[in-house]
Amino acid sequence: MLSTSVQESVTPRYEFRAFAQSFGLVEDKIRSFSACEKYRESREVYILSADNNENNTKIRDKRMDIKVLEKKEQGLEQWSPRMKGEFPMAVATLRDEVFTAFGVSVPQFERSRYTLSQFLNEVIKPHRDLSAAQVFKCRFGFTVNGCITEMADLLVNGAAIKTVAVESEDIAMVLQTQEMLGLREYENVNYLLAIKRIIGMEPLPARHPRGGERDDGN
Repeated sequence: MLSTSVQESVTPRYEFRAFAQSFGLVEDKIRSFSACEKYRESREVYILSADNNENNTKIRDKRMDIKVLEKKEQGLEQWSPRMKGEFPMAVATLRDEVFTAFGVSVPQFERSRYTLSQFLNEVIKPHRDLSAAQVFKCRFGFTVNGCITEMADLLVNGAAIKTVAVESEDIAMVLQTQEMLGLREYENVNYLLAIKRIIGMEPLPARHPRGGERDDGN
């Protein structure tokens, strides 16, 4: 089954997300404002394109979810659903929907439909401008100042890192919550860019995520 060109009734939220090895007092502040309301674990595959930083492609439970970056405002990002699909997936969908989002050359397809394994091994792996990253997530959900707030422990191709996110339809509420949690000095980085940095597809920032110079020494 397949649903493409998704238009959902849910109003897109503005998002702030940061990545770090440790968030220290930020985590303590989140837990002081709210008890954990949700806990979820998942294994996901992100497809990274060398030529596109505006379409976030994620696969979970054999379902593909593509979101597009609609706009940036006051340092926040707003993402909207672009496509949802399920494997096995028809070539027409891969060609017209998925590779349009990747923004790279379309390969010669040898099958009329692809399972997830076939898609990853026969289409993504050989493509010089695409890469698949395996991501394991342990996610903890909270509500802080009326905003959806999340902490998560991640393994990205085996590399451990943490993320904290604040989301709301109201920009002012997100900015206020950033201030409350001590996140205003952190760089806003979406999953797409963070994973690209981890796997070496994008360079690391010249500055420390909290605003200081990165220390490359011992």
